[in-house]
Amino acid sequence: MASNLEKNYSQYLKKQRIFGQAFKNKLIQLKNFYIPICQNIYNKYKKSNNTLIIGLSGGQGSGKSTMAQILKIILRDKFSLNVVCFSIDDFYKTKKERVLMSQKVHPLFLTRGVPGTHDHKMIYSSLKNLKSKNFKSLRIPQFDKSRDNRKNKKNWIKIKKKPNIIIFEGWCLGAKPQTFHDLKKPVNLLEKKRDSNKSWRIKVNEELKSNYKKIFKLIDNLIYLKVPSYNHVLKWRLLQEKKLRYSNKSKNVMNNKQIKNFIMHFERVTKSMMKNIKKNDVIINLDNQHKIKSIIN
Repeated sequence: MASNLEKNYSQYLKKQRIFGQAFKNKLIQLKNFYIPICQNIYNKYKKSNNTLIIGLSGGQGSGKSTMAQILKIILRDKFSLNVVCFSIDDFYKTKKERVLMSQKVHPLFLTRGVPGTHDHKMIYSSLKNLKSKNFKSLRIPQFDKSRDNRKNKKNWIKIKKKPNIIIFEGWCLGAKPQTFHDLKKPVNLLEKKRDSNKSWRIKVNEELKSNYKKIFKLIDNLIYLKVPSYNHVLKWRLLQEKKLRYSNKSKNVMNNKQIKNFIMHFERVTKSMMKNIKKNDVIINLDNQHKIKSIIN
């Protein structure tokens, strides 16, 4: 293993406040799991000889962002590839746009996250440009979750050079629409009380059928992080928000009650994705301690 890779990998883990046994586990996983995943990505890139979009999907709190950065470090340091990494979360509609959507379509669209709350046109055009042989420099938006709005354009990421690999992460990447029969019964209190006429979940489903399907088709390889059970989605999302409180002085970070309500917005699609897991290219099984248990190609 290249010493430069070891150094940068260790620095990233420490920056993420990963210490002790968790740190040792990550070092073991580097050799046993992360490098083999990157080797497969590298082989596919060499075979295609064109920019690859690697989709990284999984439930809330499953560790997509951490995984994305780790893959980026390895692909850059061990395989000398030019890698850009961003999230579907970066493409949330502005607060103003979601307020308008909540007034015209359904009040639940004020809350960011579900299909329909992203700028799907910007996502599609950005990915198409990044893959194009006629690539032109572009800016990837950045979203400030503590403010629930986009950052100023001067803080957006500028990509000047056509990348070899794009790591595109997002909880709903690859999600399939449900049948109308599946949409009838509410999956939680949020749907029962605030979407009694099913108009919100029907609209979300329509987005998956059309605009998001178009985006997902651009993904060359889809990696899915499989949590042990849906209960872990809430457990790990609470832990994620706890870390955000430590790193962010803003008072707008959610408390536990708000997180539980927030998670309900994603429950339907998340559970549907867990059922359709075999449709992904690579499945990474996580154990109860958030460690990689196995990989299915």
